[in-house]
Amino acid sequence: MGFALSDMQLTSTAFASRASIPARNAGDGDDRSPQLAWRGAPDGTGSFAVICHDPDAPLVKPGNYGFVHWGLYDLPADTAELAEGTRAGTAGVNDFGNSGYGGPMPPEGHGVHHYFFWIIALDRVLDLEAGLTLWQFLERAEPHILGMNRIVGTYERG
Repeated sequence: MGFALSDMQLTSTAFASRASIPARNAGDGDDRSPQLAWRGAPDGTGSFAVICHDPDAPLVKPGNYGFVHWGLYDLPADTAELAEGTRAGTAGVNDFGNSGYGGPMPPEGHGVHHYFFWIIALDRVLDLEAGLTLWQFLERAEPHILGMNRIVGTYERG
């Protein structure tokens, strides 16, 4: 399937699509990952991954852009929800240089940023080591992607 949207649906009780992410889920707040739930996984799904990426961040590095806030992978196929502040799955490294979730925290005065939370269905558990960057994860995961979709939240530092 590659990197194309599928019929899966991703929602959050923390924020609606295109709405503001609460401070409790932001880096300058409580810095807890938001609750996420999904449905409509493709047949043959063996595991899930979750990514949060801010394409509005003023960072450009060779081969990528924006800022990675979360990479979580090897979630079991029977998972359909992550609680707020979850410790489930295998955590990748974010662009803060930390393992796990790092909430929205755009530069002061930079305006509204958009945070893309992605759910990715994979055809098997990849058994990947912890601490992969987003790009390392995607390189290994791409041949196994069955479907994906996203919810977009916004955040602006006051």
